[in-house]
Amino acid sequence: MTSGHANSSRLVVHAALLGNLAVAVVKFIAAAVTGSSAMLSEGVHSLVDTGNEVLLLFGMRRAARPADESHPFGYGREVYFWSFIVALLVFALGAGVSLYEGVQHILKPEPIQRPMVNYVVLLAAMAFEGASWWVAWREFKRVRGEVDTLQAVRDSKDPTTFVVLFEDSAALVGLLMALAGVAASHLLGLQQADGVASVLIGLVLAATAYFLAVETKGLLMGEPALPRVRRLIMDAAQGEPGIRAINGVITSQQGPHTVVAGMSVEFDDAMTAVEIERCIERIEAKLWQTAPDVVSLFVKPQTPQAWAERLRRRRERRVEGAG
Repeated sequence: MTSGHANSSRLVVHAALLGNLAVAVVKFIAAAVTGSSAMLSEGVHSLVDTGNEVLLLFGMRRAARPADESHPFGYGREVYFWSFIVALLVFALGAGVSLYEGVQHILKPEPIQRPMVNYVVLLAAMAFEGASWWVAWREFKRVRGEVDTLQAVRDSKDPTTFVVLFEDSAALVGLLMALAGVAASHLLGLQQADGVASVLIGLVLAATAYFLAVETKGLLMGEPALPRVRRLIMDAAQGEPGIRAINGVITSQQGPHTVVAGMSVEFDDAMTAVEIERCIERIEAKLWQTAPDVVSLFVKPQTPQAWAERLRRRRERRVEGAG
């Protein structure tokens, strides 16, 4: 992971950690004073988010370890593993507790005590969460460029920023629901409204957790690098003397900024082993200037016919597996 990207991601996570920790403490105090189910759900939500940020920082620290004999391509996927765990925690703890508390409060409604405390805490929490959301959004927007938001999330190979962004977005939506529930219970006398708000918060968290789990699972299972990385690899080999054809490139994303690639190339039959080695060294030198995330490039001398046959066999195995 490059230091610039790593520092930006850590800034986003640290901002979310501090904000969620402060908000969680205040929410639990307010829930104890007022007896609000929605406020208790929000407190659990903020506490889970705080723990999630700790796990993300832990994963980022472990992912930064250098490659060794047991992990020759580094530990970059540690970030993917811990991001997936975060998604599971959002679902199991955040959504689960909120749904349980909401149902309990609907079945046995109780009037909210000291509702003004809830109003003050919720508005303060919105300010803290909004600040954390802005830090995450600013970094995410800088990285995504002109790409659509959802497409940028799907393309992203660093889940830490979009995990925090979606957590904070869910938190802001949950705070609005909690505020509506408290207001309906206090001003309209609808005691079940507080419980309904808690259930809605749980549903929002469940949907957020599902989306994060799907995105991080794909990274954890192994995704190819972005198409532009493949193009840069092919560009590095274009025009090299002795190369008849570049048959294809395969890539594997090993971490947010770690890519392993293989390239099938047909060399001129007259080239010696030494000439082929020098050609590959030149390709690697050019590639590491344009795509430093590619930590290993394996070049296989191969005819276009052999490459096409390999692709055909792979498609057949995929069809057989699907059947």
